[in-house]
Amino acid sequence: MIPKREIRRKVFHILCGIIFVVLIYFDIINAFVMAVSVLAGLLLSFIYKKIRIPFLHKILVLMDRPRDIKTFPGKGAILYGIGALLVLLFFEKDIAMASIMILALGDSIAPLIGQYGQIRHPLDKKKFLEGSLAGAVAGFLGAWLFVAWYQALIAAAAAMISEGITLKIGSNQLDDNIIMPLVAGVILWLVRVLV
Repeated sequence: MIPKREIRRKVFHILCGIIFVVLIYFDIINAFVMAVSVLAGLLLSFIYKKIRIPFLHKILVLMDRPRDIKTFPGKGAILYGIGALLVLLFFEKDIAMASIMILALGDSIAPLIGQYGQIRHPLDKKKFLEGSLAGAVAGFLGAWLFVAWYQALIAAAAAMISEGITLKIGSNQLDDNIIMPLVAGVILWLVRVLV
């Protein structure tokens, strides 16, 4: 079973993605606002490592992984913001929103369903194929709100495949919150250009 903290994190992951997309859709936030938010998050993370900020501590204890609280407080939220920022910078609005929905839904649903899986993922033996397939379906449905169904399907499948691959720069593993929306965005752009 997935611990309650992880379930809370996944629900928060979905809600953040939906909120980001709604705010982007109505032009309430853009790349500049997202960049300022990411920088504010990085600053708070740095300050928190030096001085425990009570209101932030309560949020981190509820939502963050214990190892991240010590090493990089707010890591998941900050990297999520970076992933959203990158797709806002590099792609058209509809592609950015579809990519964020694939991250929000696909990356959250996969482990929730995968915990009941039977077939090991061929690219990552710690994960289950059923979870990745459920994540691809959820990501597809979210992306389909903004792009053609075949674009959403291909992008969601590609993003979930990328989620199963461990990518590193030196000894640092690249985070899904950055990789998945970028892969989805690139695939959506390519499909749009080629078809």
